[in-house]
Amino acid sequence: MSTAPFRVLSVIPPMTQLNTPYPSTAYLTGFLRSRGVDAVQEDLALALVLRLLSKEGLHRIADAVKASRADVSSPSVQAFMAQEARYLQTIEPVIAFLQGRDATLAHRIVGRQFLPEGPRFAALEVYVDEEGGDPLGWAFGALGQADRAKHLATLYLNDLADVLRDAVDERFEFVRYAESLAGSQPSFEPLAEALAAPPTLVDETLQTLALSALQRHTPDLVVLSVPFPGTVYAALRIAQTIKRHAPQTRIVLGGGFVNTELRSLGEPRLFDFVDYVTLDAGERPLLALIEHLKGQRAMQRLVRTFVREAESGEVRYINMMEADIAFAEVGTPTWDGLPLSKYLSLLDMLNPMHRLWSDGRWNKLTVAHGCYWKKCSFCDVSLDYISRYEGASASVLVDRIDAIVAETGQTGFHFVDEAAPPKALKALANELIARQTGISWWGNIRFEKTFTPELCQRLADSGCIAVSGGLEVASDRLLALMKKGVSVDQVACVTRAFSEAGVLVHAYLMYGFPTQTVQDTVDALELVRQLFVNGCIQSGFFHRFACTVHSPVGLHPEDYGVTLKPLPPGRFAKNDIAFVDPTGVDHDALGVGLKKAIYNYMHGIGLEEDVRAWFPFAVPKTTIRRNRIARALAQGVN
Repeated sequence: MSTAPFRVLSVIPPMTQLNTPYPSTAYLTGFLRSRGVDAVQEDLALALVLRLLSKEGLHRIADAVKASRADVSSPSVQAFMAQEARYLQTIEPVIAFLQGRDATLAHRIVGRQFLPEGPRFAALEVYVDEEGGDPLGWAFGALGQADRAKHLATLYLNDLADVLRDAVDERFEFVRYAESLAGSQPSFEPLAEALAAPPTLVDETLQTLALSALQRHTPDLVVLSVPFPGTVYAALRIAQTIKRHAPQTRIVLGGGFVNTELRSLGEPRLFDFVDYVTLDAGERPLLALIEHLKGQRAMQRLVRTFVREAESGEVRYINMMEADIAFAEVGTPTWDGLPLSKYLSLLDMLNPMHRLWSDGRWNKLTVAHGCYWKKCSFCDVSLDYISRYEGASASVLVDRIDAIVAETGQTGFHFVDEAAPPKALKALANELIARQTGISWWGNIRFEKTFTPELCQRLADSGCIAVSGGLEVASDRLLALMKKGVSVDQVACVTRAFSEAGVLVHAYLMYGFPTQTVQDTVDALELVRQLFVNGCIQSGFFHRFACTVHSPVGLHPEDYGVTLKPLPPGRFAKNDIAFVDPTGVDHDALGVGLKKAIYNYMHGIGLEEDVRAWFPFAVPKTTIRRNRIARALAQGVN
């Protein structure tokens, strides 16, 4: 039995947020250290962007464009090459500004003479008033210079991201990279072909960074956390590099993508890149795997782990039944080892609520594991991350908060629960106030009536600055069908209570749910308009409903009036499943109008217009009274 130190390296692969670390490696590193494991972490998503968006990186991009035999007619590429010298001169000062290291550069940026301006800057023309005045003045006023500069600098970076996509790697995006290769992809073939192809400049840069991390840490085990489909390809490129240069290093794949899409994994080729794939909460499987690799546990005693059999080459699932680590015992996340001063605060959208997702360095933490409601029919309620609900005491949570503030020096927290429980939030708020813990926090909730005006004010007093929650289809009939447990009137009263307490509110919105008609959709937009007008919500986003194999709709489609289409054959990812809705509505066409309307509403535009004006084709007259939300607010909800 070996007694040598055993090191675990947890890696965030591209692409995730650029303003703050994705929290999975912080959770795992903190937990492993609490169990005496030598654990370290790296954010290769941030490292990749910083390497590409440097003076040296832009030189290499320009060289790649010049060496290309293809006719690159992209407006972004043409603008970049025409202003190459200015981009090379400005890129590193802009990065320093967005990292908060050179605030005085804002003066030059807002003058509109410092930055080269590509096609993304055309969006500013939307804000020019009829007299041709200040295009950003309506949003930032006379004193918002830093925010003006941040928005302009973000447009500048988005131009460069477009150059990377158009001239270097067509799969590149800041938030998702090569997403289509993995998301609900039954076949591993697209990923296999991409990984066998000659590397792009983006690939080469990532491989260099992965090798550097490998040499610095010399790990025995590398944990690749893949939360989204847009992180899978890059994770496997990292794994490919490790296999080539350190074949003795073991690699395990886990995270949100694996937990939802690879539950029936049967693809042996994935194991050319990784050695193990684990499901659900990673603490228990990792402890079992570490014990196995140290010779303290037999292979057959692994927990929720896929392996490839050496003899048959077939994929095998091993699950020695052991209790998960209780949420109260998972320890405190640590960001030690991550370059907290190098994250980029971006300002994509001028809406004050919407910006929270990309602006500022937030410590991400969960109030509880899982969802206390776990009934919504569109959600993966059958999976562990939803179905296993566990909490921790307010005292334990604030102890964790205090430790994180002491480590990071940052007092902003984003609670990333599926839906933070009202009872737990009330206890947390009381503990924060009692200890005089001066943090700012925001998170996701359900708009249930437990959030009284008194509780909303108490949460605000404890530091709550914003909440987000699902209004979904904004139709009482459909909310009942999806078992959301709220009504439109109830949502109006709860969101108004938060807003009156000074808390910003974001509504998650959905269209295309089973049996949703055109009339339902138009009426829903009218209700959303009224919520904006009455100061209930400040931000929102419409997304298209997708039926998943783990949701109640996917498991019992007959209860929702739809018929599932057969899944395509394959042994890799399974998640989204197509269905036939007898209404036959063209939801994609409706989605264009919904998204255009909500974008304008978030900027205070078009709130008095008839909602039918947002759709490019004739839609029914809305049946909802234009004063419905106002009446609900006046009457209240019991």
